[in-house]
Amino acid sequence: MISSIPKWVSNLFGNTLRPNVKIVEISYLSPQIKKIRFQGDISKWSFQIGFASVVRVSETEFRNYTIAYHDKENGIFDIVFHIHGSGIGSQLINSLKTNDELFISPPRGKKFYEPSIKQQFIVGDETSLGLACSFLSFLRQGQHQFQFYFELDEENRNVPELLGLENCTIFFKNGSFRNKEWISNLPIFQTLDLATASFVLSGNVKSVQTFRQILKNKTAGKIFSQGYWLEGKKGL
Repeated sequence: MISSIPKWVSNLFGNTLRPNVKIVEISYLSPQIKKIRFQGDISKWSFQIGFASVVRVSETEFRNYTIAYHDKENGIFDIVFHIHGSGIGSQLINSLKTNDELFISPPRGKKFYEPSIKQQFIVGDETSLGLACSFLSFLRQGQHQFQFYFELDEENRNVPELLGLENCTIFFKNGSFRNKEWISNLPIFQTLDLATASFVLSGNVKSVQTFRQILKNKTAGKIFSQGYWLEGKKGL
């Protein structure tokens, strides 16, 4: 998905990209994490774990976010935003207030969930919290064995608990998720059935790549991966 379009293209599709949802509830889970509930006509939207929606953050700029929760009957859905740095996306999200309106597209992308696989291991950071929330009800209902590994800033250490996530191991950001030797020796690899487990990797591109390299040498199981951001890269 492109992160920006020329002004004339934006004008051409102006009606299609007009605001289509309204903010009905906002909560800050930490100074960096803002959960927003939107309301609109989502009756025809397809919600699949791993899909992302495009949020219009300016006349010509767009960003991808994962829907954490949805209720089609009442036309509501939640997105958990990570506000970090001074980028245009973070600036807009930080400024949003109740009753503001904006354009959010129906979700699309690739699926991350295999219901037949009983052991599920999910790795990520602050940008992965929405994906983790969307996973949780399916993991419970499917009676999966599952574990979340999050690489978080100190001020966000309690956010997974506030979101109701279970089986979470929190690591503070110190480069470990990019350290091949450290990853290789994680105790989780002694408890999972490496031949059949499912691995879901998201968040920082370099962390995702490092975990994927290690896992490809350890497992014949399914590996799903999607980098959400990279230092110095706009609009990933």
